[in-house]
Amino acid sequence: MSEDKLTPRSENFSEWYNELVLKAELADYSPVRGCMVVRPYGWTLWENIQQALDRRFKETGHVNAAFPLLIPMSFLEKEREHVEGFSPELAVVTHGGGEKLEEPLVVRPTSETIIGYMYSKWVKSWRDLPILINQWGNVVRWEMRTKLFLRTAEFYWQEGHTAHATEQEAREETLRMLNVYADFAINDGAVPVIRGIKSETEKFAGAVMSTTIEAMMGDTKALQSGTSHYLGQNFAKAFDIQFTNRNNELEYAYTTSWGLSTRFIGAIIMTHGDDKGLILPPRLAPIQVVIVPIYKNVEEKARVMEVTERIFAQLKDAGLRLKVDDREEVTPGYKYNDWEMRGVPLRMEIGPKDVEKNSVALARRDVPGKEGKTFVSQENIVETVRAMLETIQQALLARATAFRDANIHEPRDYEELKQVVQNGWAFSYWCESRECEAKVKEETKASTRCIPLEGQPSEPGRCIVCGAEAKRKVYFAKSY
Repeated sequence: MSEDKLTPRSENFSEWYNELVLKAELADYSPVRGCMVVRPYGWTLWENIQQALDRRFKETGHVNAAFPLLIPMSFLEKEREHVEGFSPELAVVTHGGGEKLEEPLVVRPTSETIIGYMYSKWVKSWRDLPILINQWGNVVRWEMRTKLFLRTAEFYWQEGHTAHATEQEAREETLRMLNVYADFAINDGAVPVIRGIKSETEKFAGAVMSTTIEAMMGDTKALQSGTSHYLGQNFAKAFDIQFTNRNNELEYAYTTSWGLSTRFIGAIIMTHGDDKGLILPPRLAPIQVVIVPIYKNVEEKARVMEVTERIFAQLKDAGLRLKVDDREEVTPGYKYNDWEMRGVPLRMEIGPKDVEKNSVALARRDVPGKEGKTFVSQENIVETVRAMLETIQQALLARATAFRDANIHEPRDYEELKQVVQNGWAFSYWCESRECEAKVKEETKASTRCIPLEGQPSEPGRCIVCGAEAKRKVYFAKSY
């Protein structure tokens, strides 16, 4: 890690983010424009995200499978609205084995089409439904403007695809998975997301309804952090997913799809990070505790390392993710800065005085300087560390929630809305017309983020843009 300091967040948030991803060794740029190499530290964070989500998926009855990376171009053309939505982003393979292919193949931008084709082979009767499948993999969308984790040509994600016998079941599935994402984001990521419905303009290509979890980043921009889509019978009709229902009538299935990607790593960085680097939520952090032994000579080293190894073994046996930084070529101060940059939630320091006093020093990453440092007994160290990690987890969520709420405003009129969205979110009545939505986007660069599922007023109001009657409120914000 370089000792160069990060550009301060307040000075240039975008530069701060780019530098931090590289310096904390989460990812690096690939030789292919717009692609990224996820480094081991970043991949471990992604693995922890995967495990947290995969557990939730399996608890709700879903199973994992794998589908091909290459999709026949004709498949995408079957669902016209879908292909129109993705056509500018497609990577197309025209040659294979040294010969021109009879039909071009698309590197999947998402898998609705190939999975729809397979479901049409597997579904014959209502007894075959529901199908609840998830896939972990990578997809390619030829993005023009890229940013590590947030928007890359190739990214890693999970995509769930389900088929149901009734509309009600499919709609319930759509919201169930949205709630799974929200539960994960809030409780594991400490990212306080808002659940809501996307506008017709912002919804997924080919969907009847798109739902989203929206998060506010440290610069007040919004980040769409996970989506769940009710696809109706659109893909079922395009790919002939038909079944004989209980009345012995032929019917098209109702399908859903839902996904969360490595973009969520960007959400964690931009929600919690500070001028010293990352601050990772303990439940997802690759390393939850780093132990720094401190000594000046061989005699001190022997005593300090004996205690260090004993405490390391206790914490490891308790299932905590930890590391001993026993590098001798750098100073303790360098180590502190290094692990602060990498966002390790808790640092434990053990020196000769700690050995004598049967204590250790604990430094919280989320509370800077002396305020975050305490001396605790080596007795019951597992319980002490666990409790402190939980305190950090809750503190990160509370801080992010307070920041979000302080930067959501309810403007009185359109002029005020234009001011608010320059550095915050506006929560306003909207008539749900494309014209008013387009006007806001054109004049402010802010888009509708979601019509929230909670917190809607009981009475109708007036659209903030045109003054027409409006039944619901929406969040307007600039976004990534």
